[in-house]
Amino acid sequence: MSTLKGARPYFVRAIYEWLVDASLTPYLLVDAQWPGTELPQDLVEDGRLVLNIVPSAVRDLVLGNEAVMFSARFAGRPMAIVVPMGAVLGIYAKENGDGLFFESSEYSPEPPPNDKPAGDVASERNQTAKARPALRVVK
Repeated sequence: MSTLKGARPYFVRAIYEWLVDASLTPYLLVDAQWPGTELPQDLVEDGRLVLNIVPSAVRDLVLGNEAVMFSARFAGRPMAIVVPMGAVLGIYAKENGDGLFFESSEYSPEPPPNDKPAGDVASERNQTAKARPALRVVK
C-alpha cells in the first residue's frame, strides 16, 4: 500500500467533509506517542487519543498535507494541537463509527532535523547553494 502513503491527507479531508456534510461528529484517532504531536497528555490513554474535530469544537482547523492543526479548549484551557499526518490512525463518526482507519506502518517517524552529522549539513548547504538560480546580465 505504499503507493497510497501520500494519499492519507486527502482521505482525511474527504472523510471530514463527508461527516460534516452528513451532520455527524468527526473524531480523529491519534497515536499520541508519534514524534511532533502536541496534545493534552493528561487525556492520553494507551498511547492514543480521540479528538472531537467538529467545527463548533475547534478553531482555525487546518487539514494540511503534513499535519492536522487547530486550537481547542481542554478542561477550560486553550491549547494549540498539532497532529503530524503519520500520527493520524483514523477519522470516523462518533454516532455510528463510519469512517476510515489507517495502517500505522504507512508512515515512519522522521528523525529530528538536528540528528545529522555536521558534515552532512555542510554538504547539504553547498548543494543548495549550487542549485540556486542565478541571474546574469546578457548584452
